[in-house]
Amino acid sequence: MFPIEAFRGTVERFIGILKSLEIRHHLTGGVVSVVWGEPRMTQDIDIVIDRVAAIANIERLLNEIQSAGYFGDDQGIRNAIHSGKPFQLLDPVAVLKLDVYPRELVPGELSRSVLAEVFPGSSIAIVSRLDAALSKLIWIRRGSHKSRHDLRQIVRRLSKEENDILRTQALQLDLADLLDSVLAESDEVSE
Repeated sequence: MFPIEAFRGTVERFIGILKSLEIRHHLTGGVVSVVWGEPRMTQDIDIVIDRVAAIANIERLLNEIQSAGYFGDDQGIRNAIHSGKPFQLLDPVAVLKLDVYPRELVPGELSRSVLAEVFPGSSIAIVSRLDAALSKLIWIRRGSHKSRHDLRQIVRRLSKEENDILRTQALQLDLADLLDSVLAESDEVSE
């Protein structure tokens, strides 16, 4: 696992590609948990991209990825983007992995991205705090144990209004009981 600073060059190069192609995007996952929750180590970079824009620019995107030195299977990336499934890129210089999601886990999340100083002097689009909490809840339903602690840390920093919205959205997605269960868990290490 790496401290967040180790990701700077990899993230900024990839985001530069997305900006040049006008593909909406934002960081999500463990890197954003550091911003909205608490500092922690993470092992990869998660980026959500606009699938429609990626499809429209797919050949240019593939060329830019290759030119920037990332390793990835071109046909696998094409298939993933068209089907809305994640794909991985490897930055061989930094030996870091990017997980790219050509779809929104929470509908409309890319339109609610916020700018945050993820690295000193560098503001980057990230998933909103509320969408981060909701996406963590969805990942927990899918079996992610790391997301349980992340969710509790994010929720501790939500305003009352954001908590009410999270509760309403959790009810709509049939996740309210899971939300209550995760929030009731302790962060204390038991012996």
